[in-house]
Amino acid sequence: MNFDFTEEQIMFRDTVRKFCRQELPKEYVRWMDDNCDYPPDELWKKMADLGFLGIQTPEEYGGAGLGPIENTILIEEISKVCAAIGLAIFATVGFGTITINAIGTEEQKRKYLLGIASGDLHWAMGLTEPGGGTDILGALRSTAVLDGGDYVINGQKIFITGAHRADYINTIVITDPKAAKKTKALSIFIVDSKSPGLTIRKIKKVSNHSVSACELFFDNVRVPKENLLGTLNKGWYDLLSTLNPERFLCAAMSLGISEAVLEDAIQYSKERFAFGKPIGQFMVIQHMLADMATDIEMTRLLLYKCAWLCDQGRRNEVEAAMVKLVSSDRSVVHACNGMEIFGGYGVCMEYDMQRYLRDSRQFTFAPISNEMCKNFIGESLGLPRSF
Repeated sequence: MNFDFTEEQIMFRDTVRKFCRQELPKEYVRWMDDNCDYPPDELWKKMADLGFLGIQTPEEYGGAGLGPIENTILIEEISKVCAAIGLAIFATVGFGTITINAIGTEEQKRKYLLGIASGDLHWAMGLTEPGGGTDILGALRSTAVLDGGDYVINGQKIFITGAHRADYINTIVITDPKAAKKTKALSIFIVDSKSPGLTIRKIKKVSNHSVSACELFFDNVRVPKENLLGTLNKGWYDLLSTLNPERFLCAAMSLGISEAVLEDAIQYSKERFAFGKPIGQFMVIQHMLADMATDIEMTRLLLYKCAWLCDQGRRNEVEAAMVKLVSSDRSVVHACNGMEIFGGYGVCMEYDMQRYLRDSRQFTFAPISNEMCKNFIGESLGLPRSF
């Protein structure tokens, strides 16, 4: 049993860390949090030039041809400095590259994958609807009806990450309203974000400011039938190929936040003096930091086991739910404790601890609520379904 990264993975991790030091200093990340609703174009292009956006794009389509482990390394390291950038990368790579490569046609792969890897195309996924988040099947109402050579989409989506900057949006809709089960009624379409009838509205939110979430309104939006992604009426089963990577890569974002909290808190504990000595000498502070470090190590082990299982083509849905649960839950606790260590400075906007808390909170209910993670884990233990 070997827990080490390969030499190539270590080199890749070091490349990402160097990029973060040079291109994402704290002052710049704070500026983005205050002023940006998406990573600036010049930053996006630099990431593309380093192969970050083509990380899981096969080489024959212009990418780096790497796998889930390298993608997890990328998201973890980027999220240490800015979880919002990690989220933006995932939205395009996860919903664009990973999904198209898994279920797209050869024509779709050749049409879109190179553009994603080069940084020219941005992607999003339109799944969640106002009637419910985790209850995907129960809440979904949007429809697509075949009309000649096009499908006509009507409906509404909400909390869609980066949709305002996406060139295309993978949109999940009902195509067979008479199906006996909703799992056999859904399809996925690649929708051009500039399509007539599609309105995109940004939503103000407390977390991850530098990548907005959006509300989408479809009013007779026409989509060519060749934009069907995957199999007609089998979209639910096709969608499952994206859900597990989404969960453990969001866990990597939470882990990155926890690591940033720990790093800042250790530094502050060495520099801040009270009662004649650094506060890091007090037992209560040391225990807080020791708990953080232990949580981070345990989370990282589960995260990379999950990425390894995915890389091996093995089932990892339970592990993905587990690591999403523990990583997001603990990152909130860590950020709260970090604010305690910083005292009054913890709530000051000129320090990053308040951003860590704001950003971490989003991942406790997205992309799936922690309560639903526990339900799923309980079901995997042989217990009756609770929903």
